[in-house]
Amino acid sequence: MAVSSPHIAVREDWLALEQEEALFPGMPIVDPHHHLWDRPGHRHLFDELLADARQGHRIQATVFVQSRSMYNIDQADDLLKPVGEVEFANGVAARSASGLYGSFRACAGIVGSCDLMAGDRIEAVLDRMMGVGGGRFRGIRNQTAWHEDPEIATNPVPPVRGLLLKAAFRDGARRLGARGLTLDVWAYHTQLEEFEDLARACPDTTIILDHLGGPLGAGPYRGRREEVLADWRASMKRIAELPNVCVKLGGLAMGAGGFDFHLADRPPASDLLAAAWDPYISFAIERFGTQRCMFESNFPVDKGMVSYRSLWNAFKRLTKGFSASEKQDLFFSTAARVYNLGIKPEGEF
Repeated sequence: MAVSSPHIAVREDWLALEQEEALFPGMPIVDPHHHLWDRPGHRHLFDELLADARQGHRIQATVFVQSRSMYNIDQADDLLKPVGEVEFANGVAARSASGLYGSFRACAGIVGSCDLMAGDRIEAVLDRMMGVGGGRFRGIRNQTAWHEDPEIATNPVPPVRGLLLKAAFRDGARRLGARGLTLDVWAYHTQLEEFEDLARACPDTTIILDHLGGPLGAGPYRGRREEVLADWRASMKRIAELPNVCVKLGGLAMGAGGFDFHLADRPPASDLLAAAWDPYISFAIERFGTQRCMFESNFPVDKGMVSYRSLWNAFKRLTKGFSASEKQDLFFSTAARVYNLGIKPEGEF
């Protein structure tokens, strides 16, 4: 069944109107959250990723995250179809590691998809993913960002309501922890109580909260930014007390965030982005600390509103007063450690 995309369309000609220079171009970066797919009307594969990575910032490595992409349709068992996505991402990683594209290492870590409700059958899926992952498979993400309002949609296929609270899902999350694998979770701010409960129930699993916990600004939350910010901060303050949780700083350029940069005549410059996002990013860093936070691109999803160059410039502006070690955590080391990439920064902070 064909499903229309909820993502904002990428307009390369519009993005090209903003040509600011990359700030601190020698700073090494791990981008711990991007997607790859080939869908009707939108192709974002290695060549497109490489073009973004070459916009002036020193992107040393990336982490591919579950995209519902390149599943193996010839696999009779539906549970095993997502193994194809891990195999595909590892092929992209192998291409990047050929040396033909410089020191850039795409998909140095791979986060796949496995139905965590599947009980004992999960083990065979994880075994297969580890087998085809070329030593790069690092964890799992399921589709969990749910909201009752149809205007709040960030997945082409609607997720299941209340998945984070289900005992079977938590059993699956614990199985990941037992193998030393991570769990990425995308949840809106309205689900953060469920997320907190999940994280408390799975203390031995490293859980990464994607996209700053999804503070909403669209649909019924439009015009209520201060109210949402207060609710989000209260939830994040509690979650920060859980040592098994890390946070990805980004994802605020999705339509659900309500910033609407894509409606302007020109794409946003990095100073505008930094000012708009500071209340969220600075609070998260303050509460979680730099060793549990990592900047992310969430490309190509966020690419509908911002260019890759301006996005990373905004993050660099937000950390202007930080120490070199703090910057290293946020732009490189937290991601490299959490996803066990086994790399060291090539450059200075």
